Amino acid sequence: MSEDLKVLIVDDEELARLRLRGLVHDCPSPKAQVAGEAANASQALVWLADHRCDLVLLDIHMPGLDGTQLAARVKQLPQPPAIVFVTAHAEHALQAFDLDAVDYLTKPVRRERLQAALQRVAQRLGQGQAGARPAEPGDEPVIVVSELGRKVRVPVSEVLYLKAELKYVTLRTATHTHVLDDALTDLEQRLGDRFLRIHRNALVARKALRALERRVLAAEGEEDAAEGWVVRVAPVDEWLVVSRRQVSAVKEAIAEGGL
Repeated sequence: MSEDLKVLIVDDEELARLRLRGLVHDCPSPKAQVAGEAANASQALVWLADHRCDLVLLDIHMPGLDGTQLAARVKQLPQPPAIVFVTAHAEHALQAFDLDAVDYLTKPVRRERLQAALQRVAQRLGQGQAGARPAEPGDEPVIVVSELGRKVRVPVSEVLYLKAELKYVTLRTATHTHVLDDALTDLEQRLGDRFLRIHRNALVARKALRALERRVLAAEGEEDAAEGWVVRVAPVDEWLVVSRRQVSAVKEAIAEGGL
């Protein structure tokens, strides 16, 4: 890339900011530089009013506005930077998807994970090579995945669903399951209307949606169960959970028979 990524670090702990600054400096590719630091959301907003950056490395638990509230404010900026959450609390990972975070790193952050996050940011800025790419005239759009040290081109037309599971996204076709490093929100923007967000952690090809049912669903690790909606994905005959606010959209897609 021609220029270093410009990074703003927002964390109320000085030692945490110092460690992140060192990790950013040590990442070989893409190159990045810390353009600013803030100890809370108010300081970050003041900095962002006068400066530009490509990425905010953002802690969640801070005094005053927390990281998720700050991320919502940042998204409203005319040219919002990418967000990567950095926190010790992994239970917020799914909320990060709703806030269009590029990645979600848990403390203590490893350099390899930070570098992967920086690569995602560079990719979003149009400087990366992996992930979904736009189709050229007469060309079938594909998603490029890394598998056993090699690059595999998966035609978008073969993708049945993509499901976010904490740090990774599972891509399912009729015959294979692949693992991606891309953020689900990023993939949703690139793949367009052929896919429907049925849940904050699942994106499904409209043509693969079949039957919608109510079932008793038990949360993993919990004894209590409650009724919820699930949809069958063909031809693999798997059932995925549908959020309540997306039930109508799923019903409509099934009635239309996909796109």
